[in-house]
Amino acid sequence: MTDKTSHDSDVSFIRALAELLRANDLTELQVKRDYGENDSLNVRVSRQMQVTSQVMVPGPAAPMASAAPAPAAPAATADPASLPGAVTSPMVGTVYLQAEPGTPAFVSVGQTVKEGDTLLIIEAMKTMNQIPAPRSGTVKRIVVEDGAPVEFGAPLMIIE
Repeated sequence: MTDKTSHDSDVSFIRALAELLRANDLTELQVKRDYGENDSLNVRVSRQMQVTSQVMVPGPAAPMASAAPAPAAPAATADPASLPGAVTSPMVGTVYLQAEPGTPAFVSVGQTVKEGDTLLIIEAMKTMNQIPAPRSGTVKRIVVEDGAPVEFGAPLMIIE
């Protein structure tokens, strides 16, 4: 195989990996392709995903009184990860707020927790990892939803 043909083949292979990453909503993919004894291609394709969350608060619907938007509270507009009481994810995985479906959540908003209390579980590679409270305080806000995927460093909850 000539260098030009090899190069074109490698570029096509990398493009196919990038499409596979995008199509399956993956954040990283690593592949080693062996051509011969001293000839191989190591490829690592990754992308950074935007983590967004919505917190729905049940309550009565307010009528639209004016066309001017009301100023938002500073805590609502600030990035939860930048708040002083933010507990961030130590790993990539899936968040579970309770030990198993149908059981009570480990913590709820307004609950007082002690350092070391289990806040939630993150499943990573079929392993359930209990995430302990890094400090004592009151749970002010839970930023993630049960069963949602999280990235490393993503905010999980606010403890003050």
